Amino acid sequence: MFYNVIKAKDFTDNKEQKFERKILLENNNSSFSIISIKKDEIIDTHTSPADVAVYVLDGKIEIHFEAEKFELEKGEIIMFKKEKEHKVLALKDSTFFLIKI
Repeated sequence: MFYNVIKAKDFTDNKEQKFERKILLENNNSSFSIISIKKDEIIDTHTSPADVAVYVLDGKIEIHFEAEKFELEKGEIIMFKKEKEHKVLALKDSTFFLIKI
């Protein structure tokens, strides 16, 4: 059995890199990652092979889909289906969980 206690703040010490992703768990197309991104940085348009949930731990991001965009702040979550094209813009220095199911 696998047990591991982590503190999210220990994974968010992104002082130099503009974007950082740390995979905490991974199994086939499913994963649980923590991402930190600096203000005004963009994660370019992409898709996911699995359904996605994004939970913002700190900061503020914008997720852009074809004709819609959503602003998410600390404590907010968005979920969307696999293969949905999207990109992410950091409105502030931000940290979020990326959960692919």
